[in-house]
Amino acid sequence: MSSLKVMVIDDSKTIRRTAETLLQREGFEVITAVDGFEALSKITETSPDIIFIDIMMPRLDGYQTCALIKNSQQYKDTPIIMLSSKDGLFDRAKGQIVGSDEYLTKPFSKDELVNAIRTYVK
Repeated sequence: MSSLKVMVIDDSKTIRRTAETLLQREGFEVITAVDGFEALSKITETSPDIIFIDIMMPRLDGYQTCALIKNSQQYKDTPIIMLSSKDGLFDRAKGQIVGSDEYLTKPFSKDELVNAIRTYVK
């Protein structure tokens, strides 16, 4: 488990740093990106095992980023966990439509992040 690469995509520096710190303490390699565009270029360089994506981001939002990743032959099986401060049924449904595997509400805990990784990365 500890050699897994985890990508965290969020326009909030605080969220990225928090997730990065929590996951690194658990022994994961963490790659961060500030938005979907940066993430797409980093994904091809790093091939993460699981991706956490914030929904509300400038330029390319989480739904669009998720759809682009899931439409890629190479990364379609990479688990994607949507992160949002909104806990609405519509947001969860939209996440499923674009191919996300799970939906976590912010603020998230270390246990929620680690449990998602254990659930989706075999």
